[in-house]
Amino acid sequence: QVQLVESGGGLVQAGGSLRLSCAASGSIGSLNVMGWYRQAPGKQRELVASMSSGGTTKYGDSVKGRFMISRDNAKNTVSLQMNSLKPADTAVYYCNLVQMRDGPHWGQGTQVTVSS
Repeated sequence: QVQLVESGGGLVQAGGSLRLSCAASGSIGSLNVMGWYRQAPGKQRELVASMSSGGTTKYGDSVKGRFMISRDNAKNTVSLQMNSLKPADTAVYYCNLVQMRDGPHWGQGTQVTVSS
């Protein structure tokens, strides 16, 4: 069983910054990918950013150059630094973990609202 707990969402003005954090616990293998997805009302869930345990990163096109993902393998945590936020970034952000033995696992989601 894997549990993911997110924190750090909230309300921010356009141009501002927020930092999301996610802590994973349970049966977690050394090889995995942790990341963030988001879902806005009426839209499909989309990749924001992901990072493998080996350090390989992937970003959604709309956040490249503004968001940065990082992780601490020893603590099984992943963070997302979001800068230059736009109203279009408003969504529920979900932490995600995928590993060879099972997955994907999802957190409960945290709301990010960017006001114009």
